[in-house]
Amino acid sequence: MASNQCESTASKVHPSFNSKVANVVLRSSEGTLYRIPSFVLRNTTSYFRSVLPIPPAFGQQTSSQEQLTDSIVVDEKDVILERILRLISGLETPTWGTFEEVEEVMSLAEKWNAPGPISVMRSAVTAPKFLAEPLRLYGIAARFGWEEETKLASTHTLKLSIYDEEHADLLQRLPTKALLDLLAFHRRRRDLFKTFLDSEDIFTAGNDLEPYCSGCGEKVDNHSWRELKARMFFEMDQRPLGDTLMGLDMEEWRESIACWSARCRRQECGRLTYNKVATLRDIQICLDKLPSTI
Repeated sequence: MASNQCESTASKVHPSFNSKVANVVLRSSEGTLYRIPSFVLRNTTSYFRSVLPIPPAFGQQTSSQEQLTDSIVVDEKDVILERILRLISGLETPTWGTFEEVEEVMSLAEKWNAPGPISVMRSAVTAPKFLAEPLRLYGIAARFGWEEETKLASTHTLKLSIYDEEHADLLQRLPTKALLDLLAFHRRRRDLFKTFLDSEDIFTAGNDLEPYCSGCGEKVDNHSWRELKARMFFEMDQRPLGDTLMGLDMEEWRESIACWSARCRRQECGRLTYNKVATLRDIQICLDKLPSTI
């Protein structure tokens, strides 16, 4: 920020910030002037508390023309500067537009050390429109140490394949610990799910070391179950939420069709090797047991 000679006649003054009792003028990067009382800036931000003089006592005020000698240049666009000034002034604020806008206002609030706007934005960032961008929300929450919001955002990242190149930029911007926690969380869900799938106690028919047909005692080959497990592991790696495992798409997998149609090879028997309904139920139970947040 820098101070320049205030020329109100050469620049437009924002109509919501044109107070007659203002003794400070902020100028955006677009040239708009914001006249605002210094006590508002001093009471709501540590930055201005340190750089602005204490206002004169009541009865010692000078005229507004004498007070407005310099403008303070704020290197932010109008949409950002107006938003944060509305927050610290207690004025009505419009609906948030984009996550970029939220991040820029948060950065300015952090620069000014303005806890009020930060607390207001904390309650706003969990709106559905921002949960739709969980990696960005996770980054902001981790940056400010918001535990509840960080956990909520981590849950919503489960629908993402975070190793895809499209997410690389956001992942690189995460604090190191937050990044490692998120990667470990996704990996933990995937690996624990594999442990469940390989359990002989849960999926006896498929994981028995010496499987036999429950109808005639003929030895059976569990290769179709092994292939289905490999496909489910891949799907969990790509989308750890696991919702693709129980949807209609799974019905069309080559591995699913082969597994659910596998039968005893003894012609006189022909019994289905796996109980589809029971197996799908057990898969869902396993998914429900997985950790849901970092």
